[in-house]
Amino acid sequence: MDSDSPHSDYATARLSILDISLQLGLAALLIYFCGRILAPFTGILMWSTILAVMLYPLHKRLRTYIGNRWSALLIGFVGVAVLLVPTVLAVTSLGSSVYGFLSENHNLSLPPPPQWLTNLPYFGPKLAETWVLVANNVPAALAKFGQSLSAPAAWLASFAGSLAAGELSFMLSFAFAAVIVAYGDGGAQFAHRLLEVVTGSPTRAAKLVTLTAATIRGVAQGVVGVAVIQSLLVGAGFFVIGLPAAGLLTLAVLLLAIVQLPVVLLTLPVVGYVFATEATTPAIIFLIWNIIAGLSDNLLRPLLLGRGLEVPMPVILIGLMGGVIADGLLGLFVGPVVLSVAYMLFMEWVDQRRAVDGSQLNEPVS
Repeated sequence: MDSDSPHSDYATARLSILDISLQLGLAALLIYFCGRILAPFTGILMWSTILAVMLYPLHKRLRTYIGNRWSALLIGFVGVAVLLVPTVLAVTSLGSSVYGFLSENHNLSLPPPPQWLTNLPYFGPKLAETWVLVANNVPAALAKFGQSLSAPAAWLASFAGSLAAGELSFMLSFAFAAVIVAYGDGGAQFAHRLLEVVTGSPTRAAKLVTLTAATIRGVAQGVVGVAVIQSLLVGAGFFVIGLPAAGLLTLAVLLLAIVQLPVVLLTLPVVGYVFATEATTPAIIFLIWNIIAGLSDNLLRPLLLGRGLEVPMPVILIGLMGGVIADGLLGLFVGPVVLSVAYMLFMEWVDQRRAVDGSQLNEPVS
């Protein structure tokens, strides 16, 4: 019996290794297929989770009056409506502007090229010749320069498609966020248990959950939320005054506000254009409105930004740029929040390690 013991132990070890390998293989295969299924929804699910964390305090207040399900349903419906109404208005305004331009200017003709353009050295005569060709024979000009214009036209079409996809993603995100909010208590408990397994400490897990939620709410409300509100205020003035590119200008204001650059960099030239094209009284009202909307972030940011939240501006800027490159319009909002959360968790880990190392150095040597 003793002579068979090493062989039995070896066979048991082989079976144990085989079982572990089979389990790891099946787990890896399951993770792979789950990743393939969830990959198209990664950005939407991340933004939905951010929205759910941000809106959960509101949900807790509402559910005491109307119940858990009705509160989540109301949040999702209002969120989708808030996104859908401006989108419909912007698309309708753009379509009517294009239709009006085409219907009123179907016989549009260019004047002769100015003399100063012809007198420019090197490329002046060539530009004047192109001007005359476009003014006198548009089909010939399109046939000649159509190949050169195909790339910019394709880029514009792709950009418009990404904007439409981004708007649809936002609406789906609010719908998913409503579902996540309805199961918020269970989600918080799951996050706590998961971090407890990772860190091995219930206290540490609770601290990380609190820090993550505070960072998400601080950046989402204090940076992204303020930028959205400010761009909506400025954009409302653009649409009311009837600017032809109000939608794109509003998007540009949103970008400036997220990066936390002064929106006056954009609104000042727009105000000058309005004073040059509109009557004096509407232009003055438009100027006053832009001053109020442009300074609104100074009032909103202290109200919405998380107190004690210190995320450096380069982190938010890199998150903005990387998010746009990776996920388009949706990444404009997801990128800064996710990178800020990663930064805060990393700094928390560094501070913890520093505290542990310091305590070890201060311990007396036995």
